[in-house]
Amino acid sequence: MTDKVFLVIGAGAGIGGHAAARFARGGYHAVLARRSDDAGLARLVHAIEEDGGKATGTLLDAAADGSIEELVDRVERNIGPIHAVLYNLGAQIGNRTLGDTPHRTFELGWRLGCFGLFRLAHAVTPLMVARGSGTILVTSATAAVRGNAGQHSHAAAMGGRRMLCQTLNAEFAPQGVHIAHVVVDGSVDAPDTLGKLLGDRFEAYKAAKGEDGVIDPGALAETYWHLAHQPRNCWTHEMDVRPFTDAPWWNDNPIPAIDTKSK
Repeated sequence: MTDKVFLVIGAGAGIGGHAAARFARGGYHAVLARRSDDAGLARLVHAIEEDGGKATGTLLDAAADGSIEELVDRVERNIGPIHAVLYNLGAQIGNRTLGDTPHRTFELGWRLGCFGLFRLAHAVTPLMVARGSGTILVTSATAAVRGNAGQHSHAAAMGGRRMLCQTLNAEFAPQGVHIAHVVVDGSVDAPDTLGKLLGDRFEAYKAAKGEDGVIDPGALAETYWHLAHQPRNCWTHEMDVRPFTDAPWWNDNPIPAIDTKSK
């Protein structure tokens, strides 16, 4: 009951699993929650324990009423105080035209991408405020700042997620709770997400991107660790990350370099 806890909602083998492992190495009890794949969850927990850390895994249907709230309460009662939490649930339903996006499908993206974070904040911020400190890390995407064709549900959910983080910061930063919104503006080497999307093309895709051309979730976990341990006189509230070869989201058509040698 004295362990400080790092809770991950959306703990796959990519960002969530690597973040859990990093915080466990730093002395936290990592609690990993994911929707399905009990065997995959057990492998992540086992790997952390093999490395000398503490970890607990649990399956979670984040869209179900009361599920996130019950998880927070259970962790606080049975494991320890949640000092940091990572909301890492995606809301990607694939590229769909507006006509091919049913109401229920659009709403599911919002429930996972935005409403789930709202519910998590409702459950965990009172506990953090009472303790005078805490960190809520939020994985986001390019869609939070730019809506592309076929991304009606995803962009709406991620845009709402970003604005929710800003409003949470406005209310809770003065009370000692740090909310950090991280725009992951590039492909991530994550077998549970991009790997499943691309299937047998996954390795060829990474090879085509070149060395260090895809975001390493282990490196991103180090960024999350840093965010959660910043001094409060220098908090980062929003940041974007991408491979060094990628153009940023606001300039995906960079001006070509000028050839000065031929002049």
